[in-house]
Amino acid sequence: MVVIHRDTRLFRSLRIYNYRVWAAGALISNIGTWMQRVAQDWLVLTVLTDHNASAVGITMALQFGPQLLLLPLTGYAADHVDRRRLIMLTQALLGLLALGLGLVTVTGVVTLWQVYGFALGLGCVSAFDAPARQTFVNDLVDEKHLSNAVALNSTSFNTARMIGPAVAGLLIAAVGTGWVFLINAASFATVLGSLCLLRVQELHTAIRPAHKAGGLTEGFRYVWQRRDLKAMLLMLFLIGTFGFNFPIYISTMSVSVFHGAAGQYGLLTSCLAVGSVMGALMAAKRERPRMRLLCISTLCFGTFCGLAALAPNVFLFAAALMLTGLSALTFNTAATALMQLSTEPTMRGRIMALRIAVTMGGMPIGAPVVGWIADQAGPRWAMAVGAAAGIVAATIAARLIIRERRSPSQPPNDS
Repeated sequence: MVVIHRDTRLFRSLRIYNYRVWAAGALISNIGTWMQRVAQDWLVLTVLTDHNASAVGITMALQFGPQLLLLPLTGYAADHVDRRRLIMLTQALLGLLALGLGLVTVTGVVTLWQVYGFALGLGCVSAFDAPARQTFVNDLVDEKHLSNAVALNSTSFNTARMIGPAVAGLLIAAVGTGWVFLINAASFATVLGSLCLLRVQELHTAIRPAHKAGGLTEGFRYVWQRRDLKAMLLMLFLIGTFGFNFPIYISTMSVSVFHGAAGQYGLLTSCLAVGSVMGALMAAKRERPRMRLLCISTLCFGTFCGLAALAPNVFLFAAALMLTGLSALTFNTAATALMQLSTEPTMRGRIMALRIAVTMGGMPIGAPVVGWIADQAGPRWAMAVGAAAGIVAATIAARLIIRERRSPSQPPNDS
């Protein structure tokens, strides 16, 4: 009998030089990015408007809308262009945009319309950057390390989400939002440096699909034939559109319900990230996620988001946020890994672009709606919308699992 030994070490992907170098640079850059997100939301909510949640929602819509509008181009680029060079270009542009926003803020000439403009610029560049970065992990590790590498990417991203907001809250109080943007601009040097230090000859570069007519729509046709992918994308749309509006939830709850300052907002955002890091570390030990994990995690997301909406004080709110972050990250990481592992390598760039577009591109729809509800009915009702999205997403996953068990001849999805 042949015994197969599985490598379940938590940080096994870090033994690979290219992944280790990339992860180090990305962590520092991600910390700067989260610092900017908190500073931008705080600038709009408390400096440029009088606690107007709708303005925060519009900012989010402009920043994430291009993910959906540019979808055919971004996924195609991730599959057909040298990902390393594409990421170097997008990261450099993101750094310049952060520098520009920092300069207008520090000099005191910033306006709400300027913030809207920079948010739109960030969204356009990020639309090309995000699918390239998510699929770049395929170039850094081999297939057996892919699930672990995806989970460690989420750990890094959410570790930055834990550190960045707390640091941003302190810096906003000490020196103002403008300097936070400038520090983020400087952080992009680290990820650009890591890309230059990679051993190009050791990259696992797959054969690029041929350029052909209809290539832009091939990803849509591929998904349409896969029942499991359609279900996951619908779940991601619901959670991304109505559930992942944490900047609105946390900022309005912190300011309007718990009457806190920038420091409290930063710490509450970090509490969400603590749970996210826990979820990412748990995901890193799994060999391969399954559909039932998506069902359980979205059900937990809806439950804990609802409890956060009902929290009577800031301490219970922070505790509920941790559990919400854990379940949100578990769902997001499991969906990302399962979609990559069940997709043909030549299609992964387009499928990941579609995943990002569905998740983030729904925010232009959900963020203004959630912001309007927060303004009209209160932040607690806005969070209730996110809770409902989680429950509906769990129902979709449960129906797919039942259907797959009744018709096993369909394409497998490891339910």
